[in-house]
Amino acid sequence: MANRKIGSGIYLVIDPAMDEVTLLNKLTLCLKEKLLAIQIWDNFKDKQNITELIRKICELCHAKHIPVLINNKWELLNNSLLDGVHFDKIPENYAAIKENINKPFLSGLTCTNDLTLVEWASENNLDYISFCSIFPSNTANSCELVNLSTIHQASKRYSLPIFLAGGIKPENIDQLKELNYAGIAVVSGIMSTDKPDESIKNYQEQLNSI
Repeated sequence: MANRKIGSGIYLVIDPAMDEVTLLNKLTLCLKEKLLAIQIWDNFKDKQNITELIRKICELCHAKHIPVLINNKWELLNNSLLDGVHFDKIPENYAAIKENINKPFLSGLTCTNDLTLVEWASENNLDYISFCSIFPSNTANSCELVNLSTIHQASKRYSLPIFLAGGIKPENIDQLKELNYAGIAVVSGIMSTDKPDESIKNYQEQLNSI
């Protein structure tokens, strides 16, 4: 799975602190629709069986040929079915991290208005970058708002696939039509709904209409 490249479309971020039965049921519904990747946010509960939850998530996703990435906790890649890691900031000693991961893996980085982050991601051959936050968002409240001009510059200077995250809803996707990007990363816009598969369809319809 990790040998594949990140494609285009919807990149779903899930919260492992959600009730496990609810999380897995919603994820199963989501997997009825086309998704390009799943990221497990590093928001684990105390005394949670992280290894077992990751196994369950990966088995569901791999049955649909969808890669699963972990947020920040790269050490969990070893001895698990995880396919990659998404870093919220540039990790210390990335070369050592790569040596310590015992398999090929996908990698991404959250970027802001600081283009040196994009430059680092490009120089280190990451698979994609994600700009956050595009719009105000409760689930991306630690991110600064990204200027659209920053994304324009990044797409012109670098060849990395670009994802957009933070506050993106079907009704504001049309505001992104002038940007060159591979897809969107969504959290609450899908997983907070009772019918996440219908939410994905709605997002996809809006993306396809641009």
